[in-house]
Amino acid sequence: MGKQYQQLTSNDIEFINNQKLFYIASSSGGEINLSPKGYDSIRVLNPSTLLYMSYAGSGNRTYTDAINGGEFTLLFNAFEGNAKILRLFCHAEAIEPEDEVFEEYVTLFGEKASLVRNFFIFEIYAVESSCGDGVPYMTYQGDRPSLKSWMTKLDEQGKLEQYKEDHFTPPDLSRIG
Repeated sequence: MGKQYQQLTSNDIEFINNQKLFYIASSSGGEINLSPKGYDSIRVLNPSTLLYMSYAGSGNRTYTDAINGGEFTLLFNAFEGNAKILRLFCHAEAIEPEDEVFEEYVTLFGEKASLVRNFFIFEIYAVESSCGDGVPYMTYQGDRPSLKSWMTKLDEQGKLEQYKEDHFTPPDLSRIG
């Protein structure tokens, strides 16, 4: 059965640090956004705070939900070893390139600053841990290189910043159809 508590334990932190994939779900009143996240893009700053590094992509819903006071759930689950699901219920703060701490966070991840769209500080208000026995075993084979290769190519061509600007606001899904 699941257990609920207020902040991460040392076992939770170790579990997070070993995961190659996690999910961010968010909503600020509209549709619910759910995105898988990979690469080396998450850091536990303390038992109540995580830092997530966001690359440019097709949308920017996490940012939209953060600046609108949305709710966030980060989900980590074991595909190898002992079964476990860890849900982190959070509020988020967006950190943009012009913010004072941006360069410090870039250094923390060892990434090229121009490739990073923004960072998010996730403040945890509740943690839920459950068995995860229904999650299948899967084997990690490596990160897909295509996103970073694509961003690097756009950056070298001087087009990445324009792409980030053009995709700053996510598409309005109510207009489909």
